[in-house]
Formats: sequence, structure tokens, C-alpha cells
Amino acid sequence: MKWVASQPYYQVQREVREGQQRRSVSDRQIDLYHDRVTTHSREFPLGHVFDMSYRRMSGEIGMLYLHTNLGVFSYTVNTDPRPFIDRFKAMPANGSQR
Repeated sequence: MKWVASQPYYQVQREVREGQQRRSVSDRQIDLYHDRVTTHSREFPLGHVFDMSYRRMSGEIGMLYLHTNLGVFSYTVNTDPRPFIDRFKAMPANGSQR
């Protein structure tokens, strides 16, 4: 099934090896489907995602928050996720209370 909307995010991993700190950045996607939201490592049924919010940090960097029945999950974004959030909020509730 094709996604309804997609939002890029990235993950930064830092590791120290032999006294040297290394930093790697992985580009990822959050995909919104008619029945679920998926990230690189998680999948949430749409009825378990209560809300999405965004907080701009500095410059183009911000945090996209998924509010779910398992807690709040944060994703670092460098593009404005408001169109993605608006698409989510326009979807039928599928039994959840949004």
C-alpha cells in the first residue's frame, strides 16, 4: 500500500572508539498510511497515534513529536513537518480520540 504522506527525519549516532569520537547521520522517513504510521524502527496503528506536534529548535532544525499510547516519540527534522501533521489531522479518526 502506498503512503499518504511522508516526512524526512534524521538520526545522529555518536560513538567513541580508540579515544576518537565519530558521528554518523542517517536519513530516514516517517510514512503515514491510511491505517498506520511507520518509522525506521517502529510501526504504530493509526488509532494508537493520538497527536503530532512540532517544535522548532534553531534555524531549520526542529523536533517532530508523535504522541502515542506508548508515550511520546521524538524525531529530528530539518524541513517543516506542518504539511505532514496537517495531513495526519485531516485523516479519519479510525476509532481514536484526536
